[in-house]
Amino acid sequence: MLVSYKWLKELVDVDVTTAELAEKMSTTGIEVEGVESPAQGLSKIVVGEVLTCQDVPETHLHLCQVDTGDEEPRQIVCGAPNIKAGIKVMVALPGARIADNYKIKKGKIRGLESLGMICSLQELGISESVVPKEFSDGIQILPEDAVPGQSVFPYLDLDDEIVELAITPNRADALSMRGVAYEVAAIYGKTVHPVSYTHLTLPTILLV
Repeated sequence: MLVSYKWLKELVDVDVTTAELAEKMSTTGIEVEGVESPAQGLSKIVVGEVLTCQDVPETHLHLCQVDTGDEEPRQIVCGAPNIKAGIKVMVALPGARIADNYKIKKGKIRGLESLGMICSLQELGISESVVPKEFSDGIQILPEDAVPGQSVFPYLDLDDEIVELAITPNRADALSMRGVAYEVAAIYGKTVHPVSYTHLTLPTILLV
């Protein structure tokens, strides 16, 4: 059983580390097999605002000036079909690590300097099965209120921890997020808030 700790904390008012939670849950007969973060292995990926976007003649490429929270815009070459001026995007800065431990470096594409990479969800290691259809063939567009220079992880709920529970046959009550929430509430003397499915994000949608 995989549990989004971020979602669990919305259901139950607990604010402890996953290590402490694991220790407490083991006393009730539910073993925590491990904890992983969706953002594990990713680094230096920030919000960028595309200020300008120009087509590169005779190619599918676009030359973009992107605000990444630095003193000056950052020039990035991007081949995504849905790139355009005025949108907020995910930018892997030089030195960043994306999926498969790939390191982003400064470079030149068709002779044009590119100081980073505008990313799709797939390039962050997100399964294509959960990527929104409108972004499946291009880069991910972030909310309009995303702030340039900030980490992208909170905007995608990738700043989460996924707790893996070993559920035995006699604990079938803990085979759902709501069931786990009641278990945690009982441990800490809390109540469970109503379940909402209207705001599921990438990590939690994998769990339902």
